Amino acid sequence: MPLKRGNVVGYDLARMMFQFTMLTPDNSSVACEISSVAMDAMAGVRGTHRTEREAQFLRLRDRIEKIAPDIFDSDNLQPVQVFAKYVGLSGTRGRPHVSARL
Repeated sequence: MPLKRGNVVGYDLARMMFQFTMLTPDNSSVACEISSVAMDAMAGVRGTHRTEREAQFLRLRDRIEKIAPDIFDSDNLQPVQVFAKYVGLSGTRGRPHVSARL
């Protein structure tokens, strides 16, 4: 299902996940999050400081928002969780099962 841009929620330090929302065609909100490891992998860096996570998310937002709908379509689970193993697999249907965690 195509999802469109929602809101930035922020970085959850305890979970090391950046949280955001996307919207379904009927404007229902879908909770999403991406791991700090996945964002660092996308950016080609390691150990980004927590105070820099929002800026990092905003730089990578277009790429992240291409991956999240595929995960949502696959399992329809919320929150949609983007982990490092999904980075670079956007647009493919042959990715690992979403419920597996790193």
